[in-house]
Amino acid sequence: MGVQTADKKAVIIFVMQGAKIAIGGKGGVGKTTVCAIWAQLFAESGLDVLAIDADPNTTLASAFGIPIKSGQQCPEPLIKMKQLIAERTGTGKEAVPNLSGYFRLNPKVSDLPEKYWLEVNTLKSPAGTLKVPVGTLKLLVLGAITQAGTGCACPEGAFLKALLRHTILQRQELVLVDLAAGVEFMGRASVQGIDAFVAVVEPGGRSIETANNIAKMAKELGIGCVATIANRITEPAQAEVIKSQLKETVLLGTLRYSRSLQEADLRRTPVFGADAEVTEHLKQAKNKLVELISGSSSKVKKQ
Repeated sequence: MGVQTADKKAVIIFVMQGAKIAIGGKGGVGKTTVCAIWAQLFAESGLDVLAIDADPNTTLASAFGIPIKSGQQCPEPLIKMKQLIAERTGTGKEAVPNLSGYFRLNPKVSDLPEKYWLEVNTLKSPAGTLKVPVGTLKLLVLGAITQAGTGCACPEGAFLKALLRHTILQRQELVLVDLAAGVEFMGRASVQGIDAFVAVVEPGGRSIETANNIAKMAKELGIGCVATIANRITEPAQAEVIKSQLKETVLLGTLRYSRSLQEADLRRTPVFGADAEVTEHLKQAKNKLVELISGSSSKVKKQ
């Protein structure tokens, strides 16, 4: 059994190292919780994981149990680093005179992840001890533009786009992106280049509608693997209704409503391991996602 476990983890590393996974859905459905637990599980499998918080609410750090320091979020979202954005986009003190309103559309950002990410302690799965060394897990908090009317044609928008594009297209880690709620970001094609898009859905018509819209747009963007996780299920009939109404997406699994996860959120303690059953179901969903990605992976086809 130990050899089989090690072989399975070796396959996961081979297929998934360098893969890019985006997680989205209607606001409040639990996508940040899924992202945090998956990040830990992939690191447990021996992968180097980079978790990206691209949601304006920037709560992924809280899901990892990272405390607030001196009243400030840690790590600080890059969207709040105005001086850094001005320097990289050419709108700071070094800006060319008489070119007010102009900025670099492709600022240099390749050096920023290492400078601003935070290493997250990886934990052992509640299921038992590990058979192979744990991978690494880093958190990079981007944030998003929240001011009404700002749009994306601005230095901040160019900066965030360039950084998200770099992490998706250039990084060698397995990248998990916790995206903003809803579907607006899909119109900006900000997730092109990812290997899989996973929508989190809860019992509710608006949540299912959002998931279907995301799946349709993801397909239009050329994303080959589009999947869904049903969260906060309180009775089996809800899962059946969700499954019957989903379109153009694979249901990876269902998660029951968890009071323990709610408590972890309230206390800002790690969601990973807070509910062993949910963690195990997400592990199974992760393995199913790996199978879906490996089915179209050029790495596997070349073997």
